[in-house]
Amino acid sequence: MTMPQLDWDLEFLKNNPLLKSEDYGIPDQVKHIRYPVRLLRYWFMYHFLREEAARKGPLDVCEIGVDVGQMLGFMHAAAKHGGEAVPLASWDAVDAFVREELLRSVGYNQFYQVDLESPDFTLGEKQYDAMILLHVLEHLYQPEQVISRIVGNLKPGGMLIGGFPSLPQGMLAKREAQLRATRRKFAHVSVFSPERVRSMAEANGLEVEFLSGAFFMRKKGFALENRKGWMRFNLWFGALFPSWPGETYWILRKPAK
Repeated sequence: MTMPQLDWDLEFLKNNPLLKSEDYGIPDQVKHIRYPVRLLRYWFMYHFLREEAARKGPLDVCEIGVDVGQMLGFMHAAAKHGGEAVPLASWDAVDAFVREELLRSVGYNQFYQVDLESPDFTLGEKQYDAMILLHVLEHLYQPEQVISRIVGNLKPGGMLIGGFPSLPQGMLAKREAQLRATRRKFAHVSVFSPERVRSMAEANGLEVEFLSGAFFMRKKGFALENRKGWMRFNLWFGALFPSWPGETYWILRKPAK
């Protein structure tokens, strides 16, 4: 079993000003932590894109569910504070509410303000090297339908990358029913497992290139998150036990032909 994440750089996490910024909603308990498990969501996407750009050159990227631009902000901050710069040809934004002025200041190029679950949802004809679905599918009632609508916007050989909270397959139905029965605005309504990720890939002709859990435990302000060894343990545990209740991150690849 390969675990490339165990070799990826962690050092820029402790220097990343995203931790200190008031703009990105990082909890106060996390801002003094050196290796916060909470930031692994951006860290995984960064390294997926870094390795893709190393093979292909500048990337056309589409991020679905951008919020206030945390992901691209993280990319820029990583390059300035010890990480590698990832060459980008374009980075487009998709969200139900687009803060265009703010996102332009971060570096987003084109904007789509859309309801992902609307039957009229489309991203037009532009194709991308990478499309990001980071902590967005769990907010949708029909996440598989969204995947089927955007896969045509992937270039041949392109990748769909993302992640979300996850549970063992046997717990999905009960937990999803609970969430939908008590649904609050902007809350989670869908639940995922590694098996569900593989099913989404198969249904859309995509290949599962990478799939891993992220951690054993996450707690805001936890003192052990100041130790790199604790972060490495969490990454190792997540790779070995992707069905452990936590978060799952993945690369789904569109065949080149």
